[in-house]
Amino acid sequence: MLKEYDIVIIGGGPSGIAAAIEAKKSKLSYVILEKGLLVNSIYNFPTNMTFFSTSLKLEIGETPFISHVEKPTRKEALEYYRRVVNSYNLNIKFRSEVQSVTKKNGTFEVALKQQNIIAKFVIVATGYYDTPRKLNIPGEDLPKVKHYYDDAHPYIGMNIVVVGAANSACDVALETWQKGANVTMVVRGENLYSKVKYWILPNIENRIKEGSIKAYFSSQVDSIESNVVNIKTPNGLVTIDNDYVLAMTGYKPNYSFLKSLGIEFDITSVKRPIYNEETLECNVPNMYIAGVIAAGLNTSELFIENTRDHGAKIISSILSKKEITRML
Repeated sequence: MLKEYDIVIIGGGPSGIAAAIEAKKSKLSYVILEKGLLVNSIYNFPTNMTFFSTSLKLEIGETPFISHVEKPTRKEALEYYRRVVNSYNLNIKFRSEVQSVTKKNGTFEVALKQQNIIAKFVIVATGYYDTPRKLNIPGEDLPKVKHYYDDAHPYIGMNIVVVGAANSACDVALETWQKGANVTMVVRGENLYSKVKYWILPNIENRIKEGSIKAYFSSQVDSIESNVVNIKTPNGLVTIDNDYVLAMTGYKPNYSFLKSLGIEFDITSVKRPIYNEETLECNVPNMYIAGVIAAGLNTSELFIENTRDHGAKIISSILSKKEITRML
């Protein structure tokens, strides 16, 4: 007999955790299905990353987040969310990747490799960090090309190219340069992103100005070879020696998975899921979206701090539906 819950939550990040807390408070049965680790995206952030948000704005479940300084580190965030999950004793299954979700007679059947689960409601809180935006150029599949960055140590003494202009690219360029890498940035626009962390932007601009970090603006990587990178610049094609390419070009929702659930998207270039802004219910009845995927490709619009209320909105909607069902 299949295990049945009121709610299946797909994704064990802050949004999924917040939804589970609200479900537990409302005495609804639930399970979080996480294909990786707890707050998997945060775990895969750079080792020395500092959040832009304050610890206060990262709090969920009315659990205080105390950090050494106003803006917490990745390590502090991991410890905080572990503490939240343990404090609420949340029902979460790790390394449980959802294979498919089908709806029959108003009930969802969620297929895992190990088993299938039945649920009346589904909350999709998958984030976007596991789907990088590709460069789509020759050589991108070479082992030296990385779409994720963890630590500067492997790049000491290496010729590296950092692709991008936003927070991640600037952080990576500075940290690797400080540890002894020969860094070249390739920026599609005329300038770095104006909303780069205020304590980072002047530093990276000064390093570029003095020539410590080389930068090609209004440029893009044309192709990648084993020992060189070819860059298309306003002055023509430039070829430079290269050991690693760190493509910090951002991430996007896993659209193929979301479409397999039946979720529809708007026709704009932002490709937001179609959902009710008050309840977060999408076009599939009784299926909800939570967290940053609500912004579609506009990934700089939503963060943990402005999606913390998604869980409460969703559970409120689910409770109202269950109340209507009881009345009928």
